[in-house]
Amino acid sequence: MAIVASFAVSAPVFAQSDKMVPIPTPVQADAIDLGTGALPNASATESWHSQYGSVFARNVTEATLTPFLPEPGTGNGTAVVVAPGGGFQTLSMENEGWDVARALAAKGVAAFVLKYRLNQTPQELNAFQEASARRMAPNSGQKRPSAEEMMANLAPQIADAETAFALIRKNAGKWNVNPDRIGMVGFSAGAMLTMVTTLTSEHAKPAFIGTIYGSLMPVDVPADAPPLFVALAADDPLFGSSGFGLIDSWRAAKRPVEFHLYEQGGHGFGMYQKTTTSTGWFDEFTLWMAMHGLLKPAE
Repeated sequence: MAIVASFAVSAPVFAQSDKMVPIPTPVQADAIDLGTGALPNASATESWHSQYGSVFARNVTEATLTPFLPEPGTGNGTAVVVAPGGGFQTLSMENEGWDVARALAAKGVAAFVLKYRLNQTPQELNAFQEASARRMAPNSGQKRPSAEEMMANLAPQIADAETAFALIRKNAGKWNVNPDRIGMVGFSAGAMLTMVTTLTSEHAKPAFIGTIYGSLMPVDVPADAPPLFVALAADDPLFGSSGFGLIDSWRAAKRPVEFHLYEQGGHGFGMYQKTTTSTGWFDEFTLWMAMHGLLKPAE
């Protein structure tokens, strides 16, 4: 399952160490096995590393969902599936997962970090880093796959996302979630998974979605497409100069869309505190949710 090389580093362009350092697998006591099975034909096993002052997972072969619930009495019934990015080769579990979920829970939103299955990469970390550097080199000669080619190879990840939605709905009472107010927000590759799940899944049906530094390629928008929030930096090396097809598609379909194009921020800013205005994306996202009534207690 070959997926985009240029997505392989979902990381910020700022002064943090880009060296990958292996770390023990963190304790994930609250992680729930989604039961979607092991990644077919996988030989490498899950491993973790630190980079850019954050924590990443690699070679995920079995998907999990980790709940981050509001304090008792503070929940508003809204839930969000959080899909970290990393080019379908890594997952930025902290910056684009846990930190996002904690911030949502503080707003009364039940957040669920999706650790979806990934494409296999070399087991040894140095080999993976060297292979990534070769792919990213200006003269690598590798042709970047089209978005359509990438989207055609996401069956395991879509299954993980669909199962996450089903699990949340099944446990809606226990988690104080309104089944009709479950959305999804994704970053980079996670943004692509969010969009593909929205457009192709007959079961997930997110009530609202956010795509953060994801592709802006035009899509066919269904008549019942959910409200969409988009955030992107103009200097994003992947998508900053690719046009605004996604926004135009949503508007042409007369579906709600809000778009924030930040002057600076690069790719992978996530929850990092930077001096650029892209750092404000989370506040804008929750203001947008409030505008749609998603932060009010569900009736």
